[in-house]
Amino acid sequence: MKVTVYTDGAARGNPEGPGGYGAVLEYIDTKGLLHVKELSAGFRRTTNNRMEMMAVIAAMEALNRPCQVDLFSDSKYVVDAFNQHWINGWIRKGWKRGKNEPVKNVDLWQRMLSAMAPHQVTFHWVKGHNGHPQNERCDVLATTAADSGDLLIDEIYEQTL
Repeated sequence: MKVTVYTDGAARGNPEGPGGYGAVLEYIDTKGLLHVKELSAGFRRTTNNRMEMMAVIAAMEALNRPCQVDLFSDSKYVVDAFNQHWINGWIRKGWKRGKNEPVKNVDLWQRMLSAMAPHQVTFHWVKGHNGHPQNERCDVLATTAADSGDLLIDEIYEQTL
């Protein structure tokens, strides 16, 4: 099954303000009918990069069978981690980068890899705020979640538990 996924994350007062993510999943069934699923959630304290990652994680975790996934994101952080093979180096070096510095957000990178494992994922970068309809929709989902009064946990501190 082939699925197209669009993701975006947002944080107000980055690096430790409220944030949210948005994802749009699209699938065309055997009858040619388009099915669309939207996902979003907000967090009280987080960062933009963590929300970009959570959008990808939520989308991958929403898939109920192995899929061929074309994933579109405006996050160079996420897209380049895979397309530039940074993640392979981080894993090989025990989640260290550059000058033996720890990789940030290891908890989410590991969760993302686990969520992606059953799927064949191809990452594509799209320029944000450039009129791409699905990217714009993801931005609305993410910013609405970030601005919502119904925010979830203090996500930034989850990584230290």
